[in-house]
Amino acid sequence: MQLSVITDEISMDLERSLDVMLEYDVRAVELRSLWNANIADLTDDQVAKAKAALESRGMVVSCIASPLYKCDLVSDTGQAAGQTHQATDRTLSQQPELLERCIRLCDVFGTRLIRIFAFWKRGNLTEDIERQIVEALASGVARAEQAGVTLVLENEHACYLGTGEDTARVLKTINSPALKAVWDPGNAFCAGEVPYPNGYEAIKDFTVHVHLKDPIRTDDGHCKFVRIGDGAIDYIAQFRALKADGYKGYLSLETHYKPDGDAEKGSRQCLESLRKMLSEI
Repeated sequence: MQLSVITDEISMDLERSLDVMLEYDVRAVELRSLWNANIADLTDDQVAKAKAALESRGMVVSCIASPLYKCDLVSDTGQAAGQTHQATDRTLSQQPELLERCIRLCDVFGTRLIRIFAFWKRGNLTEDIERQIVEALASGVARAEQAGVTLVLENEHACYLGTGEDTARVLKTINSPALKAVWDPGNAFCAGEVPYPNGYEAIKDFTVHVHLKDPIRTDDGHCKFVRIGDGAIDYIAQFRALKADGYKGYLSLETHYKPDGDAEKGSRQCLESLRKMLSEI
């Protein structure tokens, strides 16, 4: 297991994020938002600038954290149901073009993983909705197989598949080597699941990438993100289970924790905590 960081969790200034990461000997990055633009919306010049910044520091890309399928499944309401991270709003019909863009980014940055979602949640997940999700993802999965990339489906509580159990069920139905999972214990908790062991046991066979954030439940029922190790997720047990199961992928920090509104401060605290926890296992 190796650490990675979603760079905008430190700063929108990519170079600043990379330099902070190197202080903690983290050399793998996940790209989502750079210079106040989503990875899928960068200009060619910005892509070249990002690649040069990585190469000059000897750093690699763990995953393209795209906004693929973070859109409406049936009819476009024009309103997001969660965070978009500077991404341009797109309809379902625009996702194939977005996928092609992300495949090209994989080629540029030397990764084969593209993070995707399972559509804005506009009500309860039903058998019919689940069937529509499977059908809507089918062409993208086929294109990923052809391109030699892997779509990694993140369990996201603002989307229909928020838990490990629900996400694993869809992955099992589609059953493609080009569709795997980003396991996010924090999102699973916010979706009402016990992340470890329940959610992890359901999704572990599909997991090729992991996101790290640590929430607590506030008195009004909402999730608040805190320093990793201080929240509801039993990360020591989770890391031990990943190690025992032979997980070889990245642990990618997506803290969402901003003490005093300071993202870099929050990420530094989380990196220090993570290094301590990982040293114990």
